[in-house]
Amino acid sequence: MANYLDRIDYQSALDIEHLTRLMYELRENRKAVLAPYGVDDELALLEQIYTGKLAEHPAYEHYLALRIMAETQESARILVSEKLAEANR
Repeated sequence: MANYLDRIDYQSALDIEHLTRLMYELRENRKAVLAPYGVDDELALLEQIYTGKLAEHPAYEHYLALRIMAETQESARILVSEKLAEANR
């Protein structure tokens, strides 16, 4: 079985390592932000804010932070996919 990682140049491998580390940190930070609210995701947090179960501040700021983390994580996933696709050419 061919190891596709053998075809990745050193700089790309470093980039992938940094991006995957960022993805891990974002995932763990997301869990830490959600934990005090006892919800599973940012939409559940927003619903609790909307229904008045949670005070708007700081919960809404945490909701915004969660959205930014999700978007950053998705961007990192796309970059990793692109780096891996380049290596497979």
